[in-house]
Amino acid sequence: MKKITLSLLFLSALVQASAQGNESLFRSSGKIYVVVGIISIIFLMIVLYLYRLDKKISRLEKDKK
Repeated sequence: MKKITLSLLFLSALVQASAQGNESLFRSSGKIYVVVGIISIIFLMIVLYLYRLDKKISRLEKDKK
């Protein structure tokens, strides 16, 4: 869990640092919020999928022993 938290913090800092270069293009039209929302949803779905996959694999390993 500690690795996930650290990864999320690093990713958010990276996104903020890279987003500062194109701020006038997306912020002027209001599309930056759509982009950030979609990226957040995709990232959340990947994290949830990996969490469920880890639980299933752990359960299979436990049943195998």
